Amino acid sequence: MMTNRNVVREATESDVATQASVADALSSESRQAERFEVRRAELAAAALATLNDFGYARTSLREIAQKSGFSHGVFHYYFRDKVELITYCVREYKLACVGHYDAITSNATSAEQVRLAFAAALAASARDDTPMHRLWYDLRNQSMFDDDFHADVTEVDSSLETMIWTIVSTYAAFHGTEIALPRRTVYALFDGMFQQCLLDIHTGSADALATLQQGVWQLFPRLLVGFGSPDMA
Repeated sequence: MMTNRNVVREATESDVATQASVADALSSESRQAERFEVRRAELAAAALATLNDFGYARTSLREIAQKSGFSHGVFHYYFRDKVELITYCVREYKLACVGHYDAITSNATSAEQVRLAFAAALAASARDDTPMHRLWYDLRNQSMFDDDFHADVTEVDSSLETMIWTIVSTYAAFHGTEIALPRRTVYALFDGMFQQCLLDIHTGSADALATLQQGVWQLFPRLLVGFGSPDMA
């Protein structure tokens, strides 16, 4: 005859076994999901060279596969179509870029340091990652014609706008004043200068990066309430 203690022990052991089985299953699913994302990232990196060379409109998923060394079937397994692949590439890169600028605000000790550091960072990004930025603007333009891009472009655009606003807000705080222009306008001004720099690089201008840095440096004080005071020169 089983005692109550034995019954409790068996029930407890059964519960423990069940919990362990569930934990193993969840762990296995987690590892599979992680491997899936790692593979997607590898394929996206392989695809970027082709996308950077030819842009969105001139490249099919099959062409990307042929030039990257992976089969079309492999790409199709990890990405539904070219739209998903390209938006994945650009979104991941741009969101990572936003994080790189956090150090400017967290490490800054003066308004001048914010201004100089951001101008230098933008110029370096335009120089080092020109193809990816060109792809981003290509994708953003396509979003005006293809709704499939809209959600991802909006997400990236919003993150870039927030990054710009945070940096300018930090600059304004050091001056003890406020930003004179709306958030969206501030973003448009910096974005326009950056895009013009990419166009200048594409046409072979030797002064593209220096012009961008100077423009960014000059713009900062003009964004503030009280522009013209000696401490904002």
